[in-house]
Order: sequence, then C-alpha cells, then structure tokens
Amino acid sequence: MPKQPENEDRAVAARIVALRKSRGLSQSALARTLGVTFQQVQKYENGTNRITADRLAKLGTLFEIPVSAFFDEPDEPQPFVAGLSSLLSLDGADELIRAYAQIENPDTQRVVLNVMRALAGIR
Repeated sequence: MPKQPENEDRAVAARIVALRKSRGLSQSALARTLGVTFQQVQKYENGTNRITADRLAKLGTLFEIPVSAFFDEPDEPQPFVAGLSSLLSLDGADELIRAYAQIENPDTQRVVLNVMRALAGIR
C-alpha cells in the first residue's frame, strides 16, 4: 500500500505551489533550479514525495525566505492566509493577479473587479 502524505507534507507542498506560482515559475523552471525532473516537482507539490533539506534550502534561496518558513505555523490561526494560499494554487490565479496588477487606472481596476464579481455571482 502506498504511503499517504502527512499533513505536514501537504502543508509544505502547498507553500511550494503558492511560492512558485507567485513568482510566475513553471514546474519545469523550478525543476531545472532544483536539478530534478518536472515530474519530481509535481510529486513534491502533491505531497507524494518528501523534499530533501538541501532542496528546501535551494527553494528558500530562490524564494528569498528562510527554510523555516516552509514549516512555521503562526501562533494564531490565520484562515485568510491559508485560504489565500489555496486560491493561489488554482489554475490561472497567478496570471489573473499579475494581469490585474498591471492595470494602472484605478477606475479600470474597479470595472474589472466588478466584472469578475458578476461572473462569480458575488454582489
């Protein structure tokens, strides 16, 4: 029977996905940085395979964060941050945010936001 990922493995995996997407990196680009295949990155991001300490150190350097950030849990639960992390892992979310950030006119930003709310059925 295959080993199931632990909660900690899934938490580290979610942080890797969110950081990768926030930097606009593909799985292939991240794989090249780590010296692994993109399939291995997929396994890291699914929590299927545990990532080694040296690769976490490389990721920390790449993302400019301490290795402990992959494990640190806040003293107080912060559902907003956890929710934001899961939202950023959605397909296209990072592209949507980057495109929105490139809109310089605040009125246009408001229009885009209103369109998105209407499409999502949010008032």
